[in-house]
This record gives sequence, structure tokens and C-alpha cells, in this order.
Amino acid sequence: MSQTPHKQIKNRLLSALPSSEYERLLPYLETVSLPLKQIIYAPNEPIEYVYFPNSGIISLVNFTEDGGTVEAATVGNEGMVGIPVLLGTDRMIGQAVTQIVGDALRMKADVFKREVTPASPLYNFLLHYTQALMNLISQSVACNRLHSVEKRCCRWLLLCQDRVGSDEFALTQEFLSQMLGVRRASVSVVAAILQKAGLIRYSRGRMKICDRLGLEATSCECYRIVKQEFDRLLT
Repeated sequence: MSQTPHKQIKNRLLSALPSSEYERLLPYLETVSLPLKQIIYAPNEPIEYVYFPNSGIISLVNFTEDGGTVEAATVGNEGMVGIPVLLGTDRMIGQAVTQIVGDALRMKADVFKREVTPASPLYNFLLHYTQALMNLISQSVACNRLHSVEKRCCRWLLLCQDRVGSDEFALTQEFLSQMLGVRRASVSVVAAILQKAGLIRYSRGRMKICDRLGLEATSCECYRIVKQEFDRLLT
């Protein structure tokens, strides 16, 4: 297994651990790449690993019987993919898929259950993270119901930038439309509006945030609420 020194960890959960606790868990952690569109978990299939992203973004996606998709949440370097294992189950009804390439540290699910017990510092951090993730999902439900595609798109791009740590990242309109649960044509219109306003630059699957403050001003309040809750619960 490839092992990463504690000071080089970008995942907020693992980097917050005392060095001694991180060193205890290190032999069970493996560094893996997260290629674009890699399916991390399939619906109702056993979860073999939990993932702690260092970079990139993983989407938690739900499906409808007619083939529609909508994103329930995103996970980046602030969290862990595999919360069902923490909660005592071994599968999820949706899909976890890489939407922006990166890398992660992963641990076998059976090892996680054995080593991350209520007495472990990581266990307590994960309880806080789970609450933050629940807040994100519930706020996203309200946002998807009440706010325009333009505002939702701004919220989503801001969350992506926070997790990627860069002004520029790969992102297709097709994928963004799936994540927002709208037609690709709607995303094209919104992207054109934001680009004309000088907030973003988008070309050939590359997204660049040009005006962060302007994007925040155009977004709905949901971005600010979610960010404040993550900062509060993970600090």
C-alpha cells in the first residue's frame, strides 16, 4: 500500500486527527486515484471500502425508474464516502461516482468497522461530518425546489471550487445537467449568462471561476448556509 505522511494529507477529517491516531490508522490506508466517472459504489451493492478524498469530488446520485438522475450531495476533501458503514449497514440505494478527478485514501470496510470505534477520535469527527452532510442534503432539497437553475448552478460551482481548491477544473455540461436534474439546454443557457456576466469562463469541458465574489452574490443563500455549517461542525 502507498502511505501518505500526515502533514501531506489534504482530507480535513484525517488531517485533524492527532498524529498518533493517524499513525495507528496509516497501515490500513491506501492511496488511490479517482478517474472521471468512476463508479465508487453501485446501488444496493456491498460497500467494500470507505474513501477519504484528498482532491477531486465524488457525487452521491439517485435514480428514478425512467432513467432520470439527480445529485443528492457532493463529497470532497472535507469528508468521507461510505457513511452507511459508519451507521452499521453495508450498502446505499444510490450511486457514488467521481465527477471531478482526484485522489483519495481508502480503507477496507471491515477494517474501518474494527478500527474506528466510538473510542476513536475519527469516530467523533465522523459524527460531526455526518450531521454536516445531512444539513447539505436537506438544504439542497429546499434549493432544488425553490431556487432558479442559475442560482443553483452558482451554488454548485462554489461548492466545487471549495473542494477542488482551484479556480479551474474539468466539467462537462452533460454532467452538470445530470447533477442539477435539468436538461442540458438549460445548463447551456445558464452557462452563457454567467459567462457574459464575467463570472465564469467555459470552453471544451473546462470551467474557470473568474469572479468568485460575483458568483457568491448571484448564488442563493444556500451556499452560505451550507459552508457555515461545515466550518462550524468540522472545526
